Amino acid sequence: MKEKKVYIYTIGCQMNVYDSEQIENLLQPVNYSKTDSLEHADLIIVNTCSIRAKAEEKAFSFLGRASQIKNKNHQLIIGIGGCVAQQEGEKIFKRVPQVDIVFGTRAIGRLPKHVTEIEKNRERIVDIDMSVSLEDDLYPITDYQTGTDISKFVTIMRGCDNFCTYCVVPYVRGRETSRVPEAIISEIENLVSNGIKEVTLLGQNVNSYGKKEGWCSFPDLLSKVNDIDGLKRIRFATSHPKDLSDELIQAIASLDKLVKHIHLPVQSGSDRILKKMNRHYTKEIYIDKVNRLKKAVPNVEITTDMIVGFPGESKDDFEETIHLMKTVQFDGLFAFKYSDRPDAPAESFMPKVYEAEKKDRLKIILDLQETITRSKHQEEIGKIKEILVEGYSKHSETKSTEPSTGKKVQWTGRTSGITIVNFIDDSKPGQENEKLTGQMVKIKIEKAFSHSLWGKKNTNGYTI
Repeated sequence: MKEKKVYIYTIGCQMNVYDSEQIENLLQPVNYSKTDSLEHADLIIVNTCSIRAKAEEKAFSFLGRASQIKNKNHQLIIGIGGCVAQQEGEKIFKRVPQVDIVFGTRAIGRLPKHVTEIEKNRERIVDIDMSVSLEDDLYPITDYQTGTDISKFVTIMRGCDNFCTYCVVPYVRGRETSRVPEAIISEIENLVSNGIKEVTLLGQNVNSYGKKEGWCSFPDLLSKVNDIDGLKRIRFATSHPKDLSDELIQAIASLDKLVKHIHLPVQSGSDRILKKMNRHYTKEIYIDKVNRLKKAVPNVEITTDMIVGFPGESKDDFEETIHLMKTVQFDGLFAFKYSDRPDAPAESFMPKVYEAEKKDRLKIILDLQETITRSKHQEEIGKIKEILVEGYSKHSETKSTEPSTGKKVQWTGRTSGITIVNFIDDSKPGQENEKLTGQMVKIKIEKAFSHSLWGKKNTNGYTI
């Protein structure tokens, strides 16, 4: 039987990346393997995000490209999944008639069956049922295929119960449901046995893990993952500030494999706006939690999300956000202009902030964060940092040292926080990729940039 090809286009968060990997693996038993060529695909899957208007526009733009290909190849199957699929359902067929399958955020486990049905009878399928209770449908278990990656995402829960007024996640991903700890541990052990060195535990609000089900707490789960032999690093995302507990702070301080980093989205520095957003904390509460975190973990790196131009955000509200940024001194920031989302309460909030004003405010906070980050990076010059090597740097001139040309291999990795470090290894000319990728090495930092550090590997740099 001829092997068929699937092209998967992923938009949005880390959870979508994880879901797309699951989709790829789930389709293998029905004879599909991944391709990087749209033109050679028998099946095109678009895994979408609807948290911002721009991401939704990107999805439909790509569907336009896919539709043009289908107009020439009528046997091509097009499927759309993720949050836009869940939100729009069968309305997608009216907008893009070439689409064959619309599958929601809790239908990934049923996708192979739908693809097989389409191959047989060519009748459109919509599956946006969110009443799924089976573990295999919510968290389809697939065997990881050995590759060159050293880091993988692992979803530990889905959905959200927070109902922030600007967000559609509770509506398109459903209410919070946590995965059984044994399944999580089993998946990570499988990944480690196939060469994975680092995992990132994913959830809309990982701090709420297990609360409904009465399973272990999130700090307890981290402790279990920390005990897995062969695993070198643990990351997690995302944490809601209102649920940041002393137990989690202690876990970050004490667990040796857990990175000293937390992504703690604040969204605004104005108490008035935070209340309108339904965030359940104040600026003072947020700063207090940050201070407790920094006291327990002096080298912790804190990143955040910020929304500018939320309906009714005044200049004074925006100044409160600037003040918060200067007070906390974040290590990194993801900032976005507010955009109305269908069915989110804030869609009806007034007054709206002019687009030009949102653009100006976005530039101000991005420029401020770049100044803060560059200053923090300058402080790292001369220090020794422990790095998990991810592979060749994109700036590397070569993939093996060439004495005749003077070109040297440049590697890349991350600190125990989130900082990217590019470095060269003078100690072993001609070092091959497998020799450093996945290793923990010590790097002396010599240069600092806005988004990364640069250094050289110590002569005795291995710390395995």
